[in-house]
Amino acid sequence: MGENLDLERKIKQLCKDKNAIIIAHYYQTAEIQDIADFIGDSLQLSQKAAETDADIIVFAGVYFMAETAKILSPDKKVLIPDKEAGCSLADSLPADKFAEFLKQYPNHTVITYVNASAEIKAMSDIICTSSNAVKIVESIPKDKPIVFAPDRNLGNYINSLTGRNMVIWDGACHVHEEFSLERILELKKAYPNAKLIAHPECKKPILIISDFIGSTASLLNFVQKDDAKEYIVATESGILHQMIKACPDKTFIAAPPIDSTCGCNDCKFMKLNTLQKIYRSLKNEIYEVNLSLEIIEKAKKPILKMLELSK
Repeated sequence: MGENLDLERKIKQLCKDKNAIIIAHYYQTAEIQDIADFIGDSLQLSQKAAETDADIIVFAGVYFMAETAKILSPDKKVLIPDKEAGCSLADSLPADKFAEFLKQYPNHTVITYVNASAEIKAMSDIICTSSNAVKIVESIPKDKPIVFAPDRNLGNYINSLTGRNMVIWDGACHVHEEFSLERILELKKAYPNAKLIAHPECKKPILIISDFIGSTASLLNFVQKDDAKEYIVATESGILHQMIKACPDKTFIAAPPIDSTCGCNDCKFMKLNTLQKIYRSLKNEIYEVNLSLEIIEKAKKPILKMLELSK
């Protein structure tokens, strides 16, 4: 505890000296969330960072998120505390294979979930998030075919809500793929009054039995407004920290994965970041995210298109 407090003081002083900010995704550890200047979903964080006058952005998240921050803040230095903090979902969509895939669908509008690399974003017509995906898809004329990438669970969920028949890339997030339906049903028996809330990246059986489905931010907003007192939360367990802070009188239970002795489901990439790594990255200004101007310009267009359609 003392070591963490000392690190926090050093990090805050470095932020002041270097005109830096720390932004943290909801899936980061509690101590990282507590030291961050802004906490949120990936795109929201990148937008927030772009609005500040900071010279340096330390992105406590995963690599595609830091890339998005660089796309929206090309004049700022963007650092990631651990350069190995990747994303199983983004990694399931290699740029070379996607380019070949798209050749089969030349007349399709390409809608890409924000959980993708900058290179993939540059190949896309529109970006979407889990909170605005349905709205983005419904903005496309029904006679216009769509390719959706990379998350098959989110894509299938959108198809079910919109009646579309999008061509969907076969990718997935390791966290949301690994929830155990059997263990969740056991939890529902143990907590009969608990509501199951789930991220749309979860598999269909989990979504079918859920009381509410939404983005990470939407899940947090839901528990603050809903009148239930107990919730089983089917998304990365880091969000429980914010839920408990917002609703200390409620009980939150992390939905368990299939093959784990613990009751939580953590993103192994998100949890690579630590206070020590944030300090080292900021002090030495290492692990900077660099993108070519060409990629930045191409990748920014579908993001701006999304923002326009989301108004």
